[in-house]
Amino acid sequence: MLRLTEIKLPVGHPEGGISSAIVKRLDIHAHDLLNYRIFRRGVDARKKSNILFTYTLDAEVRDEAAILERFGNDPQVSITPDTSYRFVAQAPQGLALRPVVVGMGPAGLFAGLILAQMGFHPLILERGKAVRERTKDTFGLWRQGILNPESNVQFGEGGAGTFSDGKLHSQIKDPRHLGRKVLEEFVKAGAPEEILYASKPHIGTFRLVSIVEKMRETIQSLGGEIRFQSRVDDIEITNGKVCGVVLADGERIATNHLVLAVGHSARDTFEMLYQRGVFIEAKPFSIGFRIEHPQSLIDHARYGSNAGNPLLGAADYKLVHHASNGRSVYSFCMCPGGTVVAAASEAGRVVTNGMSQYSRNERNANSGIVVGISPEDYPGNPLAGIAFQRRWESRAFELGGANYHAPGQLVGDFLAGRPSRSFGAVQPSYMPGVQLCDLSSALPDYAIAAIREALPAFAKQIMGFDLHDAVLTGVETRTSSPIRIKRHDEGLQSINTKGLYPSGEGAGYAGGILSAAVDGIRVAEAVALGMMHE
Repeated sequence: MLRLTEIKLPVGHPEGGISSAIVKRLDIHAHDLLNYRIFRRGVDARKKSNILFTYTLDAEVRDEAAILERFGNDPQVSITPDTSYRFVAQAPQGLALRPVVVGMGPAGLFAGLILAQMGFHPLILERGKAVRERTKDTFGLWRQGILNPESNVQFGEGGAGTFSDGKLHSQIKDPRHLGRKVLEEFVKAGAPEEILYASKPHIGTFRLVSIVEKMRETIQSLGGEIRFQSRVDDIEITNGKVCGVVLADGERIATNHLVLAVGHSARDTFEMLYQRGVFIEAKPFSIGFRIEHPQSLIDHARYGSNAGNPLLGAADYKLVHHASNGRSVYSFCMCPGGTVVAAASEAGRVVTNGMSQYSRNERNANSGIVVGISPEDYPGNPLAGIAFQRRWESRAFELGGANYHAPGQLVGDFLAGRPSRSFGAVQPSYMPGVQLCDLSSALPDYAIAAIREALPAFAKQIMGFDLHDAVLTGVETRTSSPIRIKRHDEGLQSINTKGLYPSGEGAGYAGGILSAAVDGIRVAEAVALGMMHE
């Protein structure tokens, strides 16, 4: 097949518009086009009066070689690359010990799935509950202000990404097309097929629940075992090699190959690893607030008269500002037509995140507005970033009224440096509730100053972004892991603990569902090859 890029058509193009565009682009007769498929579809909204779909297409044509020769070195016409996935190994019979995967977020889920598909019968240990039970506990915090520290937005089957927009795009380098494998597995489990070609695919929380369940069933059908409410409290290390794990109930499980995919909020696990001498280093992350606008405001700013077009859906944005104090401020995890959610995992602390359903039809748009920080901002041992996060999460709990309500402030009042007294046109979506206050003490002074400078600058790109009645809700601290469990580039094992494979966002090697899942695949392959060579 031939791959054609940069095929641009009006948003409302007729059904036959794509095939006509291929015929025109290749200068062939219509009967010479045998078939085609959409590989990618993006939106070009640079001109609001003429919004276009931008396609990458794979076309099956007659006399392909002659057409390819005619186009010579034209980068927009080439041979379609092979994106099929090939397993690196197949488990031999009689393995003494099976691999163990700790954590069942995207990295652990895909590590377990790939190991199961290769016949290694992995054991997956998840400290939280199965996804539907976990959902009930999460709603307990949102609706009743009751936090379960072991079953919440951060902990449980599916990981933190389950209660998010379900975004499935990433900017990672992916020469082996492992991201395609991830998307295909999601589709097999019930995700809409459009995620295979949408430039910014997403699934949404409620659909992710059933998808994760089906993937669990697949792992089990291939001989994998999954245990919920099985927190790993210790890792046994002898002569620099992993030899087993110890669960919270005291059970010991022997293994020489341990995938650590615990997510960015497993602070007790990070502390245990540090005490065991596993090499950990501090890494940068970001902190800030969630901001909410009417979705209609964002739609109009991005799409103009095309706002509300169902083919375009709810508009998103991506913003960056380099503040005069040297800090970078940027939008994070933008959720069109979504809600701000309570994402705490520890008692006495408030954490926010964003979530959308597949339909993205809630009244507000929300995004993190966060400030980059580095280990120089929280000097100390490699775990100092955890203490830094906890400080501001505890402050948010206090400002919100010590009942898991979040502290909030209108953007106009935040910019003017005065407390907010009442909500205006934008009603916040965070549950169990928002307590209006002055957010100037909710983050370090440098972060407050940078955000105050960034909001009017963002309004130059998104008209109305500094809307007086827009709502800021604090605090967003879990943008990424504050630590990195350093591993070798080859073999992907811990640099000082053989048999330990740090993986995903918690280990510092991913930043979202897709990149974490891809990392889980890579680690599963490393485990398989390691077991085959022993």
